[in-house]
Amino acid sequence: MDGVLSALRAVAEVTRLRILALCAGGELSVSDLVDILGISQPRVSRHLKVMVDARLLERRPEGAWVFYRFAGSGVGRDIARGLLDILERKGDALTSETLRADHGRLLALRTERAEAAMRYFGEIATRWDDLRRVSGVEEAAETALVERVARAGATDLLDIATGTGSVLVRVAPHVGHVVGIDRSREMLALARAGLDRAGVRNAEVRYGDMYSLPFQPDSFDLALLYQVLHFAEDPARVIANAAGVLRPSGRLLIADLAPHGIEDYRVRHNHRRLGFSHGEMEAWCTRAGLTVQETFDLPGPELTVRFWVAGGPPGS
Repeated sequence: MDGVLSALRAVAEVTRLRILALCAGGELSVSDLVDILGISQPRVSRHLKVMVDARLLERRPEGAWVFYRFAGSGVGRDIARGLLDILERKGDALTSETLRADHGRLLALRTERAEAAMRYFGEIATRWDDLRRVSGVEEAAETALVERVARAGATDLLDIATGTGSVLVRVAPHVGHVVGIDRSREMLALARAGLDRAGVRNAEVRYGDMYSLPFQPDSFDLALLYQVLHFAEDPARVIANAAGVLRPSGRLLIADLAPHGIEDYRVRHNHRRLGFSHGEMEAWCTRAGLTVQETFDLPGPELTVRFWVAGGPPGS
């Protein structure tokens, strides 16, 4: 009962309702909320503390930043979702208009970031393969990736956010047909040239968005997210979309960075996330209907590359 009362008291304030509605759409930092709500950082932080204490939200530190998201479980989460559902169906005109305006500002913020990312990838396309080699174990990581692709015996493989297509060239000999997608046309031009140069005939690249894959369900035996998710605004959504195009026996192979604290990568390399823990990756895969079946790390001088192999329920 105390938990219920604490959660109800915590949302009995307009700004906290606005924060709750915004966090329902994914993780947000304090600075994100300041920009969207138009109030001071200390005020936002005070509201967030109350909501975390009431277990409506979860706090996730990452380097010098802190992100907030809906609680993963518990009475606080249930109250939050129920309250937002009521507001959506029966909220007064002023509340509904305020929440719609907040949502519009959130979409504008994400659009601005997506456009900045597109500019970044367009500008560095010709240097991408060198810039991506930040961990010091790239060769070992790509070798491990190829080994697992070869072991999978896939007929159809999807490489999401393929970049210059260097991974396609390496995995193509082990797969029947390979498709790479990317949102950067500069990257795609380099990928096509690279495939032609390597004489790869069983691969193609297409323009496509990792948040809205241009494929039907049951299209692929294997999907790759190789060093992609740390650029993603919403990694959970990317994983869910990847799972959605897999066949029942399909696998998702993720390779990314383990948690680190090198803040410079946010600015210099446009990283949205400073690596991933096993817990959050397993939670995202579970939510997407997948089970993590294998994990391993490749430690480097400064960074560790971490692998997750996920598929349907055991025995699928």
